Amino acid sequence: MNSLGLVSSSIVAPCTIHPGKGRSRDVITCSRFRCQTRTQKSLYEVRTRCIGASCLPVDASSRITCHEGEVPVSQCPCCGRRATIASLTGALFASFDFRKFAHAASGRPDPKLLVDSIHSRPGWYEEFFALVLEKLMKSYELQMGDRKAQLFSYLGDKALTILELGIGTGPNLKYYAKGRDVSVIGVDPNQHMEKYARAAAINAGLQDSQFKFLRAVGEGLPVDDDSVDAVVCTLVLCSVKDVATTLQEVKRVLKPGGSYLFVEHVAAPEGSSLRFWQDFLNPVQEFVADGCHLNRNTLDDIQNAQFTRVNAQRINVPELSLISTHIIGMAQV
Repeated sequence: MNSLGLVSSSIVAPCTIHPGKGRSRDVITCSRFRCQTRTQKSLYEVRTRCIGASCLPVDASSRITCHEGEVPVSQCPCCGRRATIASLTGALFASFDFRKFAHAASGRPDPKLLVDSIHSRPGWYEEFFALVLEKLMKSYELQMGDRKAQLFSYLGDKALTILELGIGTGPNLKYYAKGRDVSVIGVDPNQHMEKYARAAAINAGLQDSQFKFLRAVGEGLPVDDDSVDAVVCTLVLCSVKDVATTLQEVKRVLKPGGSYLFVEHVAAPEGSSLRFWQDFLNPVQEFVADGCHLNRNTLDDIQNAQFTRVNAQRINVPELSLISTHIIGMAQV
């Protein structure tokens, strides 16, 4: 580690080097942060790391590969002082971004910064939405309560640490936490959900020490790898910005053999009248329902996430109108 707090290392995914042609310079592209920069010459490959907003040589001790073999950039006969100066300049400009994205070394942005960038809403809106959701979920539970109870019964007594992604006002707690000695981590980007979720936790018989609320988004869970027995997720993947990244985060935090239980409303079949109205009204739904999409094919995303096993079924609940088409099931890592 150097004086800037940066660590020299080889290039890591998703950074890619595209060799320049003729006298043009190479281009290093980072698909995760959509950044791009150019190296000094096309005669060598710069070994660097993605540090959030720039993909640049870290410092003069960074190593490159040239016709002399792998050497420190300062000793490369191909580039000499130009590459040394460029790499030092890159480190100086990138150091601030690295501090902002402290988790970049592990390939993950800082969850606290991520939630603010992905889920930025006025306080009055979040408070209003939490209040409305508390009221609306009661009618939804009348239609889906029995199905949820059956699904969550598969958790049994072995799931002692449960993370609920998008816990909202906590309507699921009564199904999987009541009468059980479990620890629950409730994750939601809306801080105003916490008071409702805590009240639901108390009603489910949980002590304060058994329930923790974390403000975060699914794309960046502030939870250690392999740390929870189960992840519960209902009516959430319709609203996240990046479904694939969220599912990879679910897999990351689950212990080997852990279970992901889901209930999601999804797109109706192509060509149906319901699908027409879902597609037509989707922009309005996104605006008024905190980013919710009516027409996502969420089961495809779950099946493509490479869980070891996925058991799911499609159901239709006519009473739920535009969101009558659902998937319900469980996946394991």
